Amino acid sequence: MSDSAYDDQTAMIHAVRTGAHREVIGGLWDEVGALQFDFLKNHGLKPEYRFLDVGCGSLRAGVRLVPYLEPGNYWGIDINQSLLDAGWELELKPADLHYRQPRGQLVALQDFEFDRLNASFDAAIATSVFTHLNFNRIRRCLAKLSRSMVDGGVFYATFFEVPEGHDRETPLRHTPGDVVTHSSQDPFHYTRGDVEHMIEDLPWQMEWIGDWDHPRDQRMVQFTRV
Repeated sequence: MSDSAYDDQTAMIHAVRTGAHREVIGGLWDEVGALQFDFLKNHGLKPEYRFLDVGCGSLRAGVRLVPYLEPGNYWGIDINQSLLDAGWELELKPADLHYRQPRGQLVALQDFEFDRLNASFDAAIATSVFTHLNFNRIRRCLAKLSRSMVDGGVFYATFFEVPEGHDRETPLRHTPGDVVTHSSQDPFHYTRGDVEHMIEDLPWQMEWIGDWDHPRDQRMVQFTRV
């Protein structure tokens, strides 16, 4: 069973064809793109790092990271080829950034097959990705990504958090953003304990960063490869 609309590739193709490649990934193009970039820089991202953008969509963060990172140091993966194509044709090319970005490093992966990238990464991020995935798919991503990160490499990911004392099986409305999340349907929410359980027996160390000024109340977690 599909978790979310992002699994519907026909719908994503239609969105791109109708000029909605920014809106279909959640909108807030400038606000969230800048938020991600500033967060990563403030947490030590350096131009020489090899960086992986998990669920990069149409490159909301990529258009800021490609000119910052050394040429060839950005990889973006998404389940939808149409969004990657839109990022290349409608965002990187008009900004004259495509010369810094190998086209072959924007890759459609259906099941987090990071080994296909033939690279190891110093840092990675998944913004508004795990909010659309069930527990087992997130666990699968974390397991597979651990094999493609250098020792000490950091992976940042956002979640909708169930606060202490709230029944996790009851829908939860988040402020700001007015998003209602659920335990068993998209958008998903998780407790901190859930996230700790996701990395059980995996070579990750978790730090809950929490509030990072996301406009829809998504919380940030740092995983460090150990």
